[in-house]
Amino acid sequence: MTTDYTRDETDATRYDRHWVELLQELRLAQTGTQILFAFLLAIAFTQPFIDADGFVHTVFSVTLICAGLATCLLIAPVPLHRLLYGRGARPRMLSIASTLTQAGTALLAAAVCGGLLLALDVALTRSWAIALTAMMVVVFLVVWYLIPMLARRER
Repeated sequence: MTTDYTRDETDATRYDRHWVELLQELRLAQTGTQILFAFLLAIAFTQPFIDADGFVHTVFSVTLICAGLATCLLIAPVPLHRLLYGRGARPRMLSIASTLTQAGTALLAAAVCGGLLLALDVALTRSWAIALTAMMVVVFLVVWYLIPMLARRER
């Protein structure tokens, strides 16, 4: 089903609307990312983590870095906006913020999958943990990227 959906708005109004929509998306992503990052930071100071093997420490380190980078990239549009506010740079700001958000979202997916792998490694055998996490990676790729790309292509 394809419909012709157009708006009668100026470029400035469209850029403002896009910026507000992006901020709404970021509010959701930032909160989850910050909670995950805080949770990961707390894990490092527990005795079971300290006693864990090299695999767990490596997965944890990569996951923590992904969560930290995701947090950085998903918050980055805020200082970008502050530094460019009132300078007539809304189109460029939207382009940069969109790129930062896409990269941050990819890192968030990696961090979530890393956290899942850490938890499943405790609950299940390592091979099951890896297999289920790999399946989750596929789910993220399909739901967050493939479906939107297919919908975009149809448009």
